[in-house]
Amino acid sequence: MPTRADRLSELVAEAELDSLIVGDLVRPGDSGPDAIAPIRWLTGFSGSSGLAIVGGGRREFLTDSRYTERATEEVAAEFDRVILEGRLVPELAKRLSGRVGFDDSQTSVRTLTKLRDAVADGVELVPTTGLAEGLRRAKDAAEVEAIAAATELADEVFEMLAEQGLQGRTEREVKLAAEARMRELGAEPSFPAIVASGPNGALPHAEPSDREIGAGELVVIDMGAKLDGYCSDGTRTFASGEVPDEAREVYEVVRRAQQESLEALRVGLGGAEADAVSRVTIDEAGYGDYYGHGLGHGVGLEVHEAPRLGKTSEDSLAAGDVVTVEPGIYLPGRFGVRIEDLVAISENGVRNLSGTPKELRIVD
Repeated sequence: MPTRADRLSELVAEAELDSLIVGDLVRPGDSGPDAIAPIRWLTGFSGSSGLAIVGGGRREFLTDSRYTERATEEVAAEFDRVILEGRLVPELAKRLSGRVGFDDSQTSVRTLTKLRDAVADGVELVPTTGLAEGLRRAKDAAEVEAIAAATELADEVFEMLAEQGLQGRTEREVKLAAEARMRELGAEPSFPAIVASGPNGALPHAEPSDREIGAGELVVIDMGAKLDGYCSDGTRTFASGEVPDEAREVYEVVRRAQQESLEALRVGLGGAEADAVSRVTIDEAGYGDYYGHGLGHGVGLEVHEAPRLGKTSEDSLAAGDVVTVEPGIYLPGRFGVRIEDLVAISENGVRNLSGTPKELRIVD
């Protein structure tokens, strides 16, 4: 069975390249979790310093001496492990020949200049876009189960928050409690949790504040867990006591729009088409002007990956996609509602990985 490196090498050859550099060429040697994601997908390496050269028969993984043992334990056996004493980029340059691709979305002008100055005569550095990312968009069965496990863990945290209650607590306190529980369960937050109550809920990416959650408010909680490298992402809107009729009405509009979107998903559906489905019920209810973001995005080793579901998306859903479905309505100065599930797309249909109930839950 072809390995990930084999499949990538085929794309390298189709692009008429001799090899491809995979890895973070913005902060090489000091990469964050998102920037290292392509290397982790390709080789299994989870550290902060790693680059790979792939193409033809070449399978080379470069790291520095801090990661000697980790490279031995984690990097796939098909790769030659090269442990460097110096900086990655100059050592990388010595190993390049012919037409060499680099991902222009993961390369800074500064690093590219250093590479061009350091490579041997005859080496041509060729910009490419998303060769590795295109492959890792399609999640295999093991990846889907890893994302499902992260989602299940986050669902447990949602349940904990509901049981603890929200009234009288600050948004920041709720956020910290959620993230602490994730860590107790063996995960890390996949992004800083959003806890937005009352009028703050009308800000889709609100930052938790010291605002105390009052009685009878809607509270939007958007969070995800990262477990074994894979992310989850989900949102639920709770009520801190009985809420006005309009708030319930808006909640039900969003819930219906989300359910209709879930039912429409299938292999081949365009990202713009999926987004349009989510807007029908919201538009008919008169809230179309208050739903400004797209329907969703892919999730994997990063919390934001391809494909994108939105008005201007040119993507189409494919087997192996794992995507969020998250319509919302945001009434400025008053409240907001968002409901978000994480789903896996296959030829056999859609598997909803999110388990937290979506009926409006009233918590004290």
